[in-house]
Amino acid sequence: MEVKARAPGKIILAGEHAVVHGSTAVAAAIDLYTYVTLRFPLPSAESNDRLTLQLKDISLEFSWSLARIKEAIPYDSSTLCRSTPASCSEETLKSIAVLVEEQSLPKEKMWLSSGISTFLWLYTRIIGFNPATVVINSELPYGSGLGSSAALCVALTAALLASSISDKTRGNGWSSLDETNLELLNKWAFEGEKIIHGKPSGIDNTVSAYGNMIKFCSGEITRLQSYMPLRMLITNTRVGRNTKALVSGVSQRAVRHPDAMKSVFNAVDSISKELAAIIQSKDETSVTEKEERIKELMEMNQGLLLSMGVSHSSIEAVILTTVKHKLVSKLTGAGGGGCVLTLLPTGTVVDKVVEELESSGFQCFTALIGGNGAQICY
Repeated sequence: MEVKARAPGKIILAGEHAVVHGSTAVAAAIDLYTYVTLRFPLPSAESNDRLTLQLKDISLEFSWSLARIKEAIPYDSSTLCRSTPASCSEETLKSIAVLVEEQSLPKEKMWLSSGISTFLWLYTRIIGFNPATVVINSELPYGSGLGSSAALCVALTAALLASSISDKTRGNGWSSLDETNLELLNKWAFEGEKIIHGKPSGIDNTVSAYGNMIKFCSGEITRLQSYMPLRMLITNTRVGRNTKALVSGVSQRAVRHPDAMKSVFNAVDSISKELAAIIQSKDETSVTEKEERIKELMEMNQGLLLSMGVSHSSIEAVILTTVKHKLVSKLTGAGGGGCVLTLLPTGTVVDKVVEELESSGFQCFTALIGGNGAQICY
């Protein structure tokens, strides 16, 4: 049997960093996906006693005997319940880490270890100790702030849960899970994100699971319904960043300048709320007018992010290039590198700006904003 699943990446449209200080943030799914294919062997197959993970994008394969996994990961049949998402204990995580270490990851790929640990935890908790080959490939650049880890957790969980659904409709292409299964999927994916990030906000996995857009404030996540198309150019600066250090830097600035930074955070909150109102609006305002308002909000948001100290020379280089083409851009995510969003108003031709950006060593994608969430295919 073969099951396929896919889950989208995400962008932050407005509110990054300020959200940590109580402001509203708006995030959205993009039509760049991580794909997971789950294959179960026939009982007579030679591989029916192994669990294999293939990472196609980086040409790596890992394989464990089921006996070794059972030996390393505590198992109690009474606690195996896919309908009750569970956190991975520190003790179990250490045991899983040993399984990962035994695979002898290349030093330059050690950043993959938390993702592989997440794979082993989600697989054994949802499926149990059954043989399979799991193939993962992604359209999302790793570590760029586009939610690649959440997309992995969501797509993997979707495939695992879908394998146990008795009513399988074959041959009809990609289909979404129902609300009950989506809620369960999102909770399991969040547990996976905790292994990778420690204390995630839940924004990334929620956007990836449900798709479209969400509003997030003080721990409360609200799903939004967009009534206008949004198209963005996403530019990956290829500059790595230390998210923890950037968040800490903003907090330290807020301590040094409490009144000024409070005003900055309040302004970001207003921008996020206005942006959410525009994309949800059903009024007769033309798409062009709405796009103009969004351009101004993005421009203001980038100015506020610059005042927080989280921009970077690579980000400013992208912004200067897009400005020459009369386009507005802002960083998305932690800043300090990572990715930049450029709004593409209706009818915009991007060939020249993409050519110029890529000639400077940047990586460009065009994406529709606010699309589908997790989907499965048999």
